[in-house]
Parts: sequence; structure tokens; C-alpha cells
Amino acid sequence: MRSGALKYFIFLGASWALIFQISCRQRTEKQSDPADNTPKVESGVRLIVLGTAQDAGSPQMGCEKSCCQNLFENPDPKRKVVSLGLIDGKHQKRYLFEATPDLPSQLHFLNRAARVREGIMPDGVFLTHAHIGHYSGLMFFGKEAVNAKQVPVYAMPRMAAFLERNGPWGQLVSQQNISVQPLLSDSVTTLTPSVSVVPVRVPHRDEYSESVGFIIRGQEKKALFIPDIDKWERWDRNITDLIAEVDYAFLDATFFDGDELNTRDISEIPHPFVVESMELFETLPPAEKQKIIFIHFNHTNPLLSPDSEAYGIVSSGGFRIASFGDEFDL
Repeated sequence: MRSGALKYFIFLGASWALIFQISCRQRTEKQSDPADNTPKVESGVRLIVLGTAQDAGSPQMGCEKSCCQNLFENPDPKRKVVSLGLIDGKHQKRYLFEATPDLPSQLHFLNRAARVREGIMPDGVFLTHAHIGHYSGLMFFGKEAVNAKQVPVYAMPRMAAFLERNGPWGQLVSQQNISVQPLLSDSVTTLTPSVSVVPVRVPHRDEYSESVGFIIRGQEKKALFIPDIDKWERWDRNITDLIAEVDYAFLDATFFDGDELNTRDISEIPHPFVVESMELFETLPPAEKQKIIFIHFNHTNPLLSPDSEAYGIVSSGGFRIASFGDEFDL
């Protein structure tokens, strides 16, 4: 009897020990698992759309139209000024394309997507030109804000000179909040073994700097980013040829057509109307059309609303429309 009881208790103890080990292992694995709403860790290279609106945002100050008045009362957190984020998961690097007035929330979203602690500065910022929506976010690196230490800011020669010689941007340079890194048109800047960037000059209103787009090369794919250009026919390059060379083409879509802006002389702010671009690209094969992702929407542009008739027209034409948070593997 005693021997049988002893064997029973030994068996019972071993069983409970096994159950306890399994339970602990399961509990440890569950604790190490990311929460359902935490972005997935990626080892490759990817682009993230961090903003789609034109420089002055949406809603825009002074706008009395319904497109803005409703948003003043009920802001849309996804209405941010145009920007792309670049993550190289393997080499743990993050880059911003454009420094917008929405930079704090955009960097937060980029860091969260890359699983980086809040407060960590980007590994670099690429600027296309000196219009307010594309560089003014640099102010958040200054001593009145985060007081960053030598954030690399990649800029073309006139853009670099503009930052260095004009306040308050010159203070960012002198205080070493940013470190200006020179770019040259059509020259390759290698960021990691997996990522390189090439600036390409585009015609635009160059009051303070030249204007560029970027070809962003990842491990397997390439993207073209041209948020601002005057008109395709004013460029000395063939845009359809460039589209053929890349996998994604994020293109200027500031105005849907010439009728939407009735408070300004639209000839003074030339951009390719979306209807013009669609006509230009109409004969492209479906696979080439799918590369085109319209971005940089004025607050009046109906493409900001997925429910609009214009949105349906563009989508049914075989083109894509950028949305905040969209991701693209490179």
C-alpha cells in the first residue's frame, strides 16, 4: 500500500511539474508575441506613405468650402502633408522623404512601423525643394523642440545653401541639430547595402532652390517619387520611359482638373492635372498603369475622398491613388 501510494504521488508530482513547465513556456511565448495592433517586423526594404496632401494641408486655412469646413470640426488624422517613409529592416535604418509640417506624427508612425523607440531620430531626411510643405518640418529638430543631434538632411546645392544661409534654418546647421549632406542630380547616394537614392531634376517654381524627384532603389524594386512638377511636357525627360524603369511611380496629382480651384489663377501654380496625366498614360499597358500612384493632393482635389466620383474614374482607369499608411515592398 505504501509503495503504491508512493508511486502515485511520484507520478502526480511529475505530471504537475510537466504541466507547470508547459504552462510557463506558453505564458512566456505569449508575453513575447507582439500585440495584434503592432506592425509586423520586416527584414526587407519597404516604403510607407506618410502623407498625401499638398503643402498647406487639408483642411486648408481660409477655405470656406465644405471640403474643409467639415474637417475643421471633425479632423481626419490621415490627412497629412505629402511624405514617404523608407525602412530597411535588415540594416535597421529609417529615412523620411520630405520634412513636412506634420513631421512629428509622421516620424512617430515611421518609428512604430519599424519597431523603433519613440524619440529616436531618422537616419536621414531627403528634401525635394524649398516650398513650405517639403522642408519646414525641419524646425522640429531645433532647440525649441527636440534639439536633435546632427540628423542627416540630404539636399541639392541650392537647397543646401538656402538652409545654411537663411534663418531659422541656419541655426539648425550652426547648432548641429542637422547635418546637411550634398546631393547631385543623377548621382547615386548609397545608404545601405540594400538601399540607394538618385535625385532627378524637374521643372518647378524654383524661387529658393532647385526641384528634384527621387529614384529610390531597394533590394529588388525601384520607386520614382515626383510630388511636384510644372507640366510633363516641360520636362526634358520622358515620364513614360521612367515609369518603365521602375516598379512604383508616385506622381504629382495636385489638381484633378482646371476647374476645381476658382479662387486663384491656376496658371501661376502649374501642375499636371490628373485628367491630363490619365490622357497621357491612357495607352500604357495595364501593368504599367498599375505602377502609377497619384499623390500630393490639393485640399480641393476630390481624390482625397474615396467616395468621390473622381476617385472611381481614376481607379477604373487602371491607376492607383496613394493613401496614408500604404506600404510597398522594395
